[in-house]
Amino acid sequence: MCRWAAYHGDPLYLEELVSSPAHSLIEQSHCATRAKTATNGDGFGIAWYGDRPEPGRYRDILPAWSDCNLKSLARQIRSPLFLAHVRAATGGGTRRDNCHPFTHETWSFMHNGQISGFERLRRPMEAMLDDELFNARSGTTDSELMFLLALQFGLREAPIAAMASMVGFVEDLAENTIGSILLRFTAAFSDGNTLYAIRYATDRKAPTLYASPVGAGYCLVSEPLNDDVDAWAEIPDGSAVTVGKNGINVADFRPENRSVAKLQPLAASA
Repeated sequence: MCRWAAYHGDPLYLEELVSSPAHSLIEQSHCATRAKTATNGDGFGIAWYGDRPEPGRYRDILPAWSDCNLKSLARQIRSPLFLAHVRAATGGGTRRDNCHPFTHETWSFMHNGQISGFERLRRPMEAMLDDELFNARSGTTDSELMFLLALQFGLREAPIAAMASMVGFVEDLAENTIGSILLRFTAAFSDGNTLYAIRYATDRKAPTLYASPVGAGYCLVSEPLNDDVDAWAEIPDGSAVTVGKNGINVADFRPENRSVAKLQPLAASA
């Protein structure tokens, strides 16, 4: 499983999450404490928002602990909203376009989790994408494909509802194709104005998610960045988190049932 951290609030240097804390994201890349795998060395990435609508992004296949450029960038870049990720691959090769965060237009997305039986589901999932989103796919991971499906299902207009539609579609597809469902999904995503996160799993074993105030903002993380356990609140399984100008809000998250039989592929010729 992967580890990630995201922040929204007054501008903050990326190093405050990525490299400076005692249990920073770089530290978690080789010594995670609340994951099945302690090492997350299959690449890393950061996406941040500044003066332009679309996010900047830096990704590489090197382990985060061995890339000196990452520490330098994190020390110099200051942003009011950013996402950072270290990868432990569960599917898809170790290549740059499989590293999170993924971006499209103003949106950024990163994920920790997996779809069981993804290789049997990949093609019908891709078939639901229109030509624009199908052609935007550059990697081979289930994470990127779920992001593009959420865009297909209305992420731009209703972010949480689109994620509920996407998860419901994947669950229904798995039930119809494989006869069973196992989806674990802890993700963060943003349009540059609001930070969102989902923690959900069909078996109630979703990857961990914690929240804490940091400076004049809020941080969402896979695991706490320091030993001050009282500062970090665990987000319950089955939750949707919204971090915006009015602070943080946690609500119930449930997939929207979408019958695969009623959905027609949008890009059959792709």
